[in-house]
Amino acid sequence: MSPGPGHHKAEVRPWTSEAVRDRPMSEGEAVPEVEATPSAGPIEEPSRQDQPRGAETKIGVRDLDVYYGEDRALRDVSLDIPANRVTALIGPSGCGKSTFLRCLNRMNDEIPDARVEGSVTLDGEELYRDDVDLVSLRRRVGMVFQQPNPFPKSIRENVSYAPRKHGTIGGGLLTRLLDRGGRDGDAIVEEALRQAALWEEVADRLDESALELSGGQQQRLCIARAIAVNPEVILMDEPASALDPVATSQIEDLIEELAADYTVVIVTHNMQQAARISHKTAVFLTGGELVEFDDTETIFENPQSQRVEDYITGKFG
Repeated sequence: MSPGPGHHKAEVRPWTSEAVRDRPMSEGEAVPEVEATPSAGPIEEPSRQDQPRGAETKIGVRDLDVYYGEDRALRDVSLDIPANRVTALIGPSGCGKSTFLRCLNRMNDEIPDARVEGSVTLDGEELYRDDVDLVSLRRRVGMVFQQPNPFPKSIRENVSYAPRKHGTIGGGLLTRLLDRGGRDGDAIVEEALRQAALWEEVADRLDESALELSGGQQQRLCIARAIAVNPEVILMDEPASALDPVATSQIEDLIEELAADYTVVIVTHNMQQAARISHKTAVFLTGGELVEFDDTETIFENPQSQRVEDYITGKFG
């Protein structure tokens, strides 16, 4: 990656690898300028239960510690996040799930007292180097937040803003999707809205304010905005927690579909949601500790840790 405003220099420690599998969930909100760029490395195609178990590692995390001042938010976290899968992060409030998620595109750099130690790699590239271009990184690793946060602009402008800013319009995404270059921004807008399962609902309203959409529609718009720049990874921090059951179901269906083209990492407090839509699940418990990381089915049906079983069955948390 090209030079950029890196803040925290991380120790890079030895690597190993881990496994993958089937089913999680969703809940969160969308980031204004969160975006991502084309894939930097090969991606295997296995998906859910009817496909091969293994998947290539997209993001590797080793010996990750995060501090806010003197407080340790994450301790010694290591795991491999598989490509083209949905990985769910679950655990009680305050266990470090969102802190971990923000480490994957260095959003913690924006927090003055935050300090990150350890290694995070994207397609084998160390992200915690001083010369990493954070704008480029956040194009490759987009983010959707808990509360929908559309710009106070038209639906069309919400989706086209980032591609125009980063020069995607006229090539890039269109070349990849349509095998043609030189098309105008409307093609990108339509494609992103279709991928976010929103096009049919807003096709004749593109010049209306995005603030007039329902909460569920606004969240899907934020997802469309994130994918308009063709990211490789989409991070979601409780993307459906503020939505009604119908809108939540639509977001869950969308997340499952997105895994065909993107690597999705989602924080959720809804364990049933995680079980429904994720392939892999990571369980964080008190003190920022990653207690168990495995196929979602294994986590929910046969966890190795008694603490995880107690959490899953509602004995605490």
